[in-house]
Amino acid sequence: MTDLPGHVSAATLAVHAGRPPHDPDQPLNVPITMASTYVAGGDLEYGRHTNPTWTAFEETLGALEGGRCLSFASGMAAITTVLDLVGPDSVVVVPQHSYTGTLLMLGDLELRGRLTTRLVDLTDTAAVIAAIDEDVALVWLESPTNPAMELADIPAIVAAAHAAGTRVVVDNTFATPVLQRPLEQGADLVVHSATKFIAGHSDVLMGAVVVRDEELYAVLKGRRDLMGSIPGPFESWLALRGLRTLPLRVERASATAAELARRLGEHPAIAEVRYPGFGAVLAVVLAGGPDAADALVRSTRLWIHATSLGGVESTFERRRRWKAEPATIPAGLVRLSVGIEDVEDLWSDLAEALRGV
Repeated sequence: MTDLPGHVSAATLAVHAGRPPHDPDQPLNVPITMASTYVAGGDLEYGRHTNPTWTAFEETLGALEGGRCLSFASGMAAITTVLDLVGPDSVVVVPQHSYTGTLLMLGDLELRGRLTTRLVDLTDTAAVIAAIDEDVALVWLESPTNPAMELADIPAIVAAAHAAGTRVVVDNTFATPVLQRPLEQGADLVVHSATKFIAGHSDVLMGAVVVRDEELYAVLKGRRDLMGSIPGPFESWLALRGLRTLPLRVERASATAAELARRLGEHPAIAEVRYPGFGAVLAVVLAGGPDAADALVRSTRLWIHATSLGGVESTFERRRRWKAEPATIPAGLVRLSVGIEDVEDLWSDLAEALRGV
């Protein structure tokens, strides 16, 4: 791959990392390598072990996060592989408000006697630290949390976890490496649903894990290769193509999200705005409760009622429509994922729908 000068910005890394060498007649983009089998004698050997297309994606995301990246078939495949590091009878500390898939997977593992889950209020750093003892094998963090939009004191929690001999993983899907680099704050692993902001166009299912420790990287790669939870070459190519514009998309969507949070905070139909001050995701609690929230998501023309997030288009949903969503999430909470549309158009659509509510 192309050598880059040191200390370049995230915007430059996103564009230039993971490219072929600048040799005559080389393509600017890594081609899609559709191969399950390679001629013996080299480093590739078999399609479940590696693929040049997903390697280019891994190099780029790894450069952005400051570590070595492994790509997976989905965010849940990445999450499951990390949780597979936890041995029998161990404890995982996790925020009570986390991605539903993470909580469901932990619940399933606990039901089968694999581990014990210790739920914590992420906004109470002292309580999180108090929950970390010699029985804890992994501390799982989201910052911001999904969908409560709570922030973790990552350095303080990491310090306490490492003092107890425990690893820390941070789900960085919402913030992305453009806004937050958990490995630089001491975290051991970073997890992404690359389906969201990384790929950014609502057309790819992929996941990723980024680490700095080479031994941990080898363990995770061995687990991924053995379980076969690998991405397809075409998905990897699409995700890399989306990754090239990540800083631009995040910058635009974040600026719009901040302005929408300000305006929504002044609207009489909104009882509460949850926005951490950065990023393209926010949540609002409707004063009229779940009925008002349901009316809102049915009444817009630009905003799309959908369960995913991080695309170029703006989407939203009432999270408690899912039975697995924690009961501590307000029934009238709507999570908004802001896209790259014009801010005035998005606001006009929201304001008109809120008038009806």
